Amino acid sequence: MYDSAMVAKRIKARAKDRNITLKDLLSACGLGSNTISHMLHGRTLGSDSLAKIADQLDCSVDYLLGRTDNPKLYH
Repeated sequence: MYDSAMVAKRIKARAKDRNITLKDLLSACGLGSNTISHMLHGRTLGSDSLAKIADQLDCSVDYLLGRTDNPKLYH
């Protein structure tokens, strides 16, 4: 399991770095506007939703999960 609050913070930071508002990010992923808030309070996010967010932020799911500090995707 992962720390959902830490993942939410990484999502917020990556979105800020890429000049993407959380509202736009969540809308593009088909997620509710309270998703990040819920994660900050311990609610987990499904793998499909996490993958959509990673795609929108042009980073790996491993980066969002804190398994690496390198956001680059390897194809």
